[in-house]
Amino acid sequence: MRSFALASALAAATMVHAGPTPTEPELPKRADSLPTVTASGNAFWAGDTRFYVRGIDYQPGGSSANTDPLADSTICKRDIEKFQQLGVNTVRVYSVDNSANHDECMQALSDAGIYLVLDVNNPQYSINRYKPAPSYNDVYLQSVFATIDEFAKYDNTLAFFSGNEVINDNPESVKSAPYVKATTRDMRQYIGSRGYRKIPVGYSAADVSSNRMQTAYYFNCGTDDERSDFFAFNDYSWCAPSSFEQSGWDQKVKNFTGYGLPIFLSEWGCITNSRDFEELSALMSDQMSSVYSGGLMYEYSREGNGYGIVELSGDSDSVKEDPEFANFQSALKKYPAPSGDGGFTKTTTSVACPTVDDIWDLDEWGPSNLPAIPEGAVKYMSQGAGTGPGLKGDGSQNAGGTSTGTASPGSGSVTATASGHNGSGRPAPPMDMSVFAIAGVVGAFTLVGTLLL
Repeated sequence: MRSFALASALAAATMVHAGPTPTEPELPKRADSLPTVTASGNAFWAGDTRFYVRGIDYQPGGSSANTDPLADSTICKRDIEKFQQLGVNTVRVYSVDNSANHDECMQALSDAGIYLVLDVNNPQYSINRYKPAPSYNDVYLQSVFATIDEFAKYDNTLAFFSGNEVINDNPESVKSAPYVKATTRDMRQYIGSRGYRKIPVGYSAADVSSNRMQTAYYFNCGTDDERSDFFAFNDYSWCAPSSFEQSGWDQKVKNFTGYGLPIFLSEWGCITNSRDFEELSALMSDQMSSVYSGGLMYEYSREGNGYGIVELSGDSDSVKEDPEFANFQSALKKYPAPSGDGGFTKTTTSVACPTVDDIWDLDEWGPSNLPAIPEGAVKYMSQGAGTGPGLKGDGSQNAGGTSTGTASPGSGSVTATASGHNGSGRPAPPMDMSVFAIAGVVGAFTLVGTLLL
């Protein structure tokens, strides 16, 4: 009997891994879905592997064209072929049509092993840095939430930006910070309330030395519902020939050590001199990996500003590679992503809100208060946003339905998801699964030993 039991157990184990019978051949498969990326500790993770952003900013036609490159499969597939040649793993898109379908382009990106970092704003639907109060309204948030609805379904949506360079070197622009932070809070609450996976939400800051650290601290202070999942900033301070020390990047690493959230560069790539992209020698090394999680090189196509690495001809198939294309391709090959966990910090921590002063002037909001979500937008948390206005809507900046009060701390917490489950909290760092693997092997030998007795 024991011999039969052992044989049966081994047969059962074999059956678990048996393939299809000859009369039922496997059908061809599309590429497996990419593992979703999470933010935990001060790093990003694809499954249990540390993830570094090794990407490029992508907006053919520039911001003035206000078009969606991910809604046109001919355009996106033309450029995805080039992304594969470069070896990038992420693209950033600044503007999309939230009323369009993006299945084909997002699948093509996924098949190529490429993630998307997406800005949720566009010129018609965004926070006005100089008149933020009227532009933070329910019409604006409906567009933001509709963009989330469209892209949350894709496993290769890596992260959302709640704003890009809204705060700049003009002192008046600093007063927009509470409204951008409120938008970040609302986005995170909407993602949780609708039962979506925890797609990271953060802000892309301008390369402004006078308020960079205040901005970073501001988006990581307050109650958990008010804090971002990551912080990104644009940095053009490394201009070839340069180095980790000469560029001042060493000091920035010191400044951000202990910050408590993942950090990456949302734009990098100075054009003052030649572009050899040696920035990657530091960005992909242990000089920075304990604090930074990579970055996005600015940018793919030339748009009259000298930054692109290819030249496009409208909607045609023509793509002319400039010398910088090969330079960037070579740099990515020369400097691969660091191995292991990169010396990350396991604990996600908040910081104190920056002191209000002449540089960091938040007007009537003070160091930590935020505007309450506009009353007309509250219903979207339970009902969904519905169809987005796209890129040709009437716009939102003076659409009414503004905030009428100050938010209570914790008011942006998720109390229940669309499926009835609590959606609060932040992901824990990946566990070391080797102990479970060892335990499984021991258990298997114990089972066989028992059956032989």
